[in-house]
Amino acid sequence: MTSHHVKNRIARRVSEVPPSGIRKFFDLISSLEGGISLGVGEPDFTTPWHISEAAIRSLEQGYTMYTSNAGMPELRKELASYLEAAYGLSYDPATELLITNGVSEGLDLAVRAILDPGDEVIIPDPSFGAYPACVLFAYGVPVRIPTNSDDGFQLSAADIEARITNRTKAILMGYPANPTGAVMETGKIAEIAEVARRHNLTVISDEIYNLLVYDTEPTCFACLPEMKGRTILLGGFSKAFAMTGWRIGYAAGSAEIIGAMTKIHQYTAMCASTMGQMAAIEALKSGLPDARRMVEEYDRRRRVIVRGLNDIGLSCFEPKGAFYAFPSIAVTGLSSEGFAEKLLVEDKVAVVPGTAFGPSGEGHVRCCYATSLQDIEEALKRMARFVERHRRP
Repeated sequence: MTSHHVKNRIARRVSEVPPSGIRKFFDLISSLEGGISLGVGEPDFTTPWHISEAAIRSLEQGYTMYTSNAGMPELRKELASYLEAAYGLSYDPATELLITNGVSEGLDLAVRAILDPGDEVIIPDPSFGAYPACVLFAYGVPVRIPTNSDDGFQLSAADIEARITNRTKAILMGYPANPTGAVMETGKIAEIAEVARRHNLTVISDEIYNLLVYDTEPTCFACLPEMKGRTILLGGFSKAFAMTGWRIGYAAGSAEIIGAMTKIHQYTAMCASTMGQMAAIEALKSGLPDARRMVEEYDRRRRVIVRGLNDIGLSCFEPKGAFYAFPSIAVTGLSSEGFAEKLLVEDKVAVVPGTAFGPSGEGHVRCCYATSLQDIEEALKRMARFVERHRRP
């Protein structure tokens, strides 16, 4: 059978979405001896041992069956307590919380639960590549709004308002942001909330990096007046607790929306892994000090990489959250893709082209600093040599 025949068997909306630009460079660096990866956004810490032990104990005690579709009641109660303590938000564990297979599944469920074909979703650009992809898979239309370092990579209410049509259904955003590390200012969030209320829009707020902030405090969208009921708050354990492989996330929102998301979840995933949910309970009960220790280390690395990038001529916006730097590569005159490919081939350092996060990412690359300080310093040396060779005359 020819590739033409195979292609015709795949839905157009699936075949037209490109593969993840992040994974491409991850796969290349993993086969390159002596390479340093600033590519994939994954902590270099392993899961704190007491969290892993909780999972091991759960196996010893026979917790190997399905759980409730919405997640273990004990985990949902712990999560409700955490959200109450962190944000002052009160969610009913029985009807307003859903445990998902990472934020990735929560995102997919959220857009599938609320979109009809042709509905539009406003998304900042650049942003995590899964946002537009999930909207397309749900037969929706992503409407990208360009942001840049001059505006702090933040959406503005005026820009959103200008793009609202009678098909606009939701605003999808993730702050602290991947790939820029930007944290949304409280005033701007309040203005966007006002737009959402006025136009009856749902806000899907991906707050997976909510614990990874530096010298600032993020504002939770659902905390704003009249926003809890129209916000789908997505979070998870992967980043702050170094639990990427456990695939445990959550969604919090109105009983109506969480009920719809749970219905899809019932038919596609059944439930999140029982072992992972047991680990997540331990993370919420006793893991926050571990998360804070890791954030302190990320902050040290953040300062080193931002200073180093600026010193070698790659002007870098100061990230206030997550674990990414997003420097400009204008000094070289190379495209984002060209810079990343040449840097990988010539100096064995993997970064991700800014265009993997949308057209507005052109002229930038994403550098993840969730790797050892030693590797960051060596990567900066190699990048300095690279920039010297390719500096635009």
